[in-house]
Order: sequence, then C-alpha cells, then structure tokens
Amino acid sequence: MLKKVKSLPDLPGVYQYFDKNNKLLYIGKAKNLKNRVKSYWRFTPTLHPNPNLSLRILKMINEAIDLRYIVVENENDALILENSLIKQLKPKYNILLRDDKTYPYIYIDLNEKFPRFEITRKVIKGNVKYYGPFSSGARELLETIYEEIPLKQSKSCKKLCLFYQLRKCSAPCEDKITQKEYQDLIKKAEKLILDKKQTIKLLENKMYKFAENLQFEEARIYRDRIKAISSAELFSNVDMAKLDDLDLFYVHLFNKKSIVIRLFIRHGKLISSDNSIINAEFLDKDEIYKRAILDFYSKETPFISQKIMVAESFKDKVAIKNLLSEKFNKKISIITPTTKERKKLINICKLNANEILKNQKQTPIYQKIKEYFKLSNTPYTVEVFDTSHMQSQANVGSKIVWSNDKFKKDEYRHYNLEGKDEYSQMRELLTKRAESFDKLSPPDLWLIDGGLSQIKIAKEIIDSTGIDVDILGIAKEKVDKKSYRAKGSAKDKIYSFDEIYRLDTHSPILQFLQKLRDEAHRFAITFHRKQKINQDKQIELLKIKGIGKAKIVKLLNYFGSFENIKNASFEELSKVIDKSTAIKLQKKLDIKAQALKAWSCF
Repeated sequence: MLKKVKSLPDLPGVYQYFDKNNKLLYIGKAKNLKNRVKSYWRFTPTLHPNPNLSLRILKMINEAIDLRYIVVENENDALILENSLIKQLKPKYNILLRDDKTYPYIYIDLNEKFPRFEITRKVIKGNVKYYGPFSSGARELLETIYEEIPLKQSKSCKKLCLFYQLRKCSAPCEDKITQKEYQDLIKKAEKLILDKKQTIKLLENKMYKFAENLQFEEARIYRDRIKAISSAELFSNVDMAKLDDLDLFYVHLFNKKSIVIRLFIRHGKLISSDNSIINAEFLDKDEIYKRAILDFYSKETPFISQKIMVAESFKDKVAIKNLLSEKFNKKISIITPTTKERKKLINICKLNANEILKNQKQTPIYQKIKEYFKLSNTPYTVEVFDTSHMQSQANVGSKIVWSNDKFKKDEYRHYNLEGKDEYSQMRELLTKRAESFDKLSPPDLWLIDGGLSQIKIAKEIIDSTGIDVDILGIAKEKVDKKSYRAKGSAKDKIYSFDEIYRLDTHSPILQFLQKLRDEAHRFAITFHRKQKINQDKQIELLKIKGIGKAKIVKLLNYFGSFENIKNASFEELSKVIDKSTAIKLQKKLDIKAQALKAWSCF
C-alpha cells in the first residue's frame, strides 16, 4: 500500500480501496490523486490512518489493504466517473441514494398555433415552457385543466368532435376560437398549475357538491385528486413572493439514517416537494449532499433552476457547480441561505423532517436479519428471485423489490427464460439482473427461492461482478419429497453459503422473508400463466390444417398478439395469409367463441 500511495500521479482521477477479500470498499474522486489519497494517511514512523478522518472513512481505511486508480483528463470527468461507478458497483462505504426515478414536468410547446399542456420526463425539442418538477399530482393537475378549460383535447384533432358538444374543447380545428382568445385560455390553465390553493379549492367545491347529492363515487374521484395534488407540497406558512426559481436540498441526520428533503420553487411559488430516507451505518453530510444533487441531475432533466440552494455548504460544491453548468450549458450557482425568506425555507424543511420522523415506522427487522445471518450489509433493499415452468414449457423468471419498507412495484421485472431445468433457469435469471447493475443499482440482499445449489450459482455470479451483495436462499420444507406449505406452520429453511438455518414458524425474521418469497412467487406464477395461455393458443392454431409456424410468426408480426388475431376480420387476415387458410382460421376461431359464449350461459 505504501508504495502505491507514494507513486500516485499529480493528475485528476478516481481511486478505489479494496479489502483483504478483494471486495470494493470505497470509490473517491480527486483533482490531484497524489494529494487526495495522501490526506488519508500519516507516514511517521510507519503508514497509518489519519486520525482526523470521519468515523466512516476511518473504519474504511482500517479495512483497506489495496488501492487502485483511474486517471482522467479533468475534475469534471472524475466526478462523472465516480458517480457512475458508485451507482454500478455499490461500494460498502459510499452512500447510495436508491432513488433512480425521474420527475414528471408539465410542458407546453409555444411554437404550436394552438398548443396543449402535456407531461414529459425528458427534454422536448422546440420552444417549450416547463412547469415542475412534480413529485406527485402532475397527471391530476392535467386532468383538472382539461376538465375546467376548453383547450384542444387531442393533438391530432382535425374536426369537430364530442368534446366540443360537451363544451370541453373550443374547437380551434375549425376556427371556432381566435388565437388571442385561445392564449387567454392558456393563461387560465397556467394559473391552475401555479396556484395550487385555487386549484384545490375548485376541486373541493366539486367534491362537496357530489357528496351533497349522494354521488359518493364521483366525490371520491375528486377527493383522491385533491390528495395527489396536495401531497406534492410540504406544509408552509412562508410568503415566498420575494423568492425566485430555486431547487432546495436539505439533509437531516438521525440515528443511522438521514432524510433528504427537496423543494422546488418556481416564480416565487412552492411547486412541489419530495423526500427520501437514506439508510447507512456511517453518515457524512458532505457525501449525502453530493450524492443527492448528482443523482437528481444525472438524467436528462427538462428544467434546472439556475440557483440550487443547500442548507449548508459541503465539499465538492464548486466541482459540482462547474459540472452542472457545463452539462446544462448555463451558469448554475450552488448557494446557502442568506436572506430572511430563504432561511425560513430551511426552517420549513426542519419542521417537515421532524414530521417525517414522527411517522417513521420502527423497523428493527433489518438489523435483526443482518445480525442473525451475519450479513455484511443491512438489508434495507432486497431483490427476490423466483422461476416458474411446467414440464419445460413457458419458462419464466421474476424479480420483485422491497425497499424503504414497501414493495417497489415499478422495479418488478419479468424474464422469459430458455433454460430447461431450474438451475440453468436461475443462472440465466440472475445473470440478466447482474448485467443490468450499471443501469439499476444493486440491492443490499438477494433472496433466492431455492436451496444450496441456487445459492452457489448466485454467489458465483456476484463474485464475478466484484459487488458487495449478500445472498440468502429460502426453500420450502419437504415432507415425503413434497413441498409442505401449511398456512402458519411452514418450516422453511433459510440458506446462506455455508450454513442452513431452521427458524421457529413464529419468528418475525422467517415471516418477513416468507412474505417477500411469496410475493415473488405470485408475480412469477401470474406471468407464467399468461405465457402458457399464449403458448396454448399457438398450439391450437398449429392444429388447423395449413397453418405452420411460419404463418403464425407472420400473423403475430402483423397483429402483435393472439388476441388481435382472434378479433381480426376476414379481410384483415387475408392481407397476411392466403384466403383459404384465412377462412379455416376464422371458422375455427368462430366455433371456439360460440362454445365459450354457450358455456358462459350455464
């Protein structure tokens, strides 16, 4: 180590520390590799850690036995590479925000003669005006706009339609409104976006009116819409009229967690807010601010305020400011609050952080799992894998995700698999997931539906990536060589690489892992059944004389699904296959449809 530290170049780059098992511990970036890495150490009389380091970095240095580095051209490149590697490799001592979502914006294309408001998560080319970002409620705001203001309802509108008769559209397609009159409607719609109090009051009046008329289903629709729009905002009693556009980041530490609060202020109004809870054993505010800002602006963001406000200054602030200015091609500043109004915003964040803390569920189960199974990570984020097949048909796999105390259904994935047995299928499934670590960060724990053989496969794949992910397996109890799943008394075995655990059926740890496994199983089975039905339809088509695999592929390529083939007319079928085969096919499908109709009458 001493030799490597002394031989580092005076160049910008990224450095990596590894432990005795060649596991990646930490990734850092440096404007000058030699100076930065040397700051971790003291050289008298022998090489030892700098006692002034933070607790997190000091613990990391004590575990490190190897150092590697990558030289880049400048500090910006180092910052980009560091951020990319952290998200992909998930080092033990780097803080990782597991919030890969992009926020929606409402936008309008001002180049159009009669423009519409729409939703986007990416940059739209043209003379576009953006409103947002919205952590929630964007779709509900848009629904309210088109319900209240007679704007053009469809992008492809070319003639009078039902919306005009219902007075929901002003029919610019047939010159029923002038361009100036239409612009007045745009301004009214803009007020609904910017003034949420007005919008919510309007919706509340509608809700109460439906409730008074005992139309509770309709009232519920408006109640849910109000809730979605309101939830995007933190409670506030601050007059922000003197404020301009701001993106605000606030970090609040507590125990072994941290809350990151984001506020988005546009035209002196609090447009939306959001928060996320970071789980880490050794927290560092500098690192959290850095990760929070880089992660939020890592994607193609439609709009970024020229002023980013942070509650307190942090290391690398200048480097991040320069990187964002270059990326978005405009001068961006990262500031701390100085005026009375801006300081009040920080107080709003503090108040709301305390409210979030009050509502936080105590979830010691994660720490219990870590200690019981001797894991290297606290399993706040778990990915669970299962496969499903029937006599080597419709082979599928599933991945479900548990994170921040809930199932993250937007990260669920289905996989079609080619493997013929459960071991090759599991290998294929886990390999596909490992190959996507660069796009979606790895979890703390993989939970595999299977025993020791599947665990060995998972460990081999994880070891090949060099990423620190713990692995457990869960297998059903076998009675007379059959899986035993009696409700409330399932004695599942839990496998690690070198030990088998048998927990009491009342164990919260076992019940938690069973809950995750059962959700993965449900998700896999649902997809398997769907695929099996499609395969059965294909087999049924093959039974019709004159229809071979080539014609089925041709039909599917044209119609997209078996359901569309079933609903196609004779004329449509004849465009793809010859008329005699089309007659046979439609006859067969008509007979089946009549049989199903007759059966449903009983």
